[in-house]
Amino acid sequence: MARCFIADMQPGNHFDDQVFMIASKDLRTTGQGSLYIHAVITDRSGQMLARIWQANESMYNALPEGGFIRLKGRVESYKGSNQFIVDAIRPVDQATVDLTEFLRRTDADVDKLWARVVEILGKIKHPHVAALVRAFLDDAELMERFKLAPAAVQLHHAYLGGLLEHTCAVLELALVTIPKYPKVSLDLVLAGMFLHDIGKTAELAYDISIRYSDPGQLLGHIVLASTWIEQKAELAATALGEPFDERIKWSLQHIVVAHHGRYEFGSPKLPATPEAIAVHHLDNLDAKLAMCLSAIDSEPDDKSSWTSYNRALETKMFMPDVLGIRPH
Repeated sequence: MARCFIADMQPGNHFDDQVFMIASKDLRTTGQGSLYIHAVITDRSGQMLARIWQANESMYNALPEGGFIRLKGRVESYKGSNQFIVDAIRPVDQATVDLTEFLRRTDADVDKLWARVVEILGKIKHPHVAALVRAFLDDAELMERFKLAPAAVQLHHAYLGGLLEHTCAVLELALVTIPKYPKVSLDLVLAGMFLHDIGKTAELAYDISIRYSDPGQLLGHIVLASTWIEQKAELAATALGEPFDERIKWSLQHIVVAHHGRYEFGSPKLPATPEAIAVHHLDNLDAKLAMCLSAIDSEPDDKSSWTSYNRALETKMFMPDVLGIRPH
């Protein structure tokens, strides 16, 4: 049967043999006491909630979280969102799976994005900040992961190359906005933008699917990046031939630990420097706009003026391009 991607599925569609990746699964109990499986299925076009009614533990265990499964079922609409009602499941040999159907890549030119990131970072003038950034850029293995990694599992830039795309975008935002505020250090903001999500190169695994790695689950990208800054500062000191300025190191570590902006969003500290506030808000701007545009682009009902409800944005998005400025 020809592949039908999640983004193209409509209520009423029936499928006899579709391969999906199981992003997550949960065995739950209905109000009547019977078991059902709540899962999230994905392919490179997006994700969809899947439900298996009248389930049992053996069925639950047969769903390989982070792996592939063949499903028979139908698509229904529930509270404005599509869901896949599963009638039957069958195992799949991973060797037969075309991974390009499941791992989306950035549409941008990675080489050009990378060249632009390096060019922007070359504008950093302070020798200690520049030396620290250079210590990261000289780590060839880390930079190869940086160019390939996604920026998230589900929310924004959740595809291969997404981290590089997001980082380039926020660096560009910094170049436009920070010169308007002469008392804010452009050097610290540029370095902070480069480093704020660099820990995602290890927090996320992205071989057959995008998921959290063991160090990602145990430590997270904030702790990882802060630790790496400590290590790279020692290399920078050697290159400089003098001790690394600890206030600069602390300032960059603070940008990393505060960039989520709020405790409930995973920030160990709230932004407490002008540069940390700038990084938080510019990072949030790019992430939110990326989620907004993605919701509009992936909305299957092109006859509606509104997208389905987006949990991350806590609203539906109004879709009409009233000025005709969005490329088709």
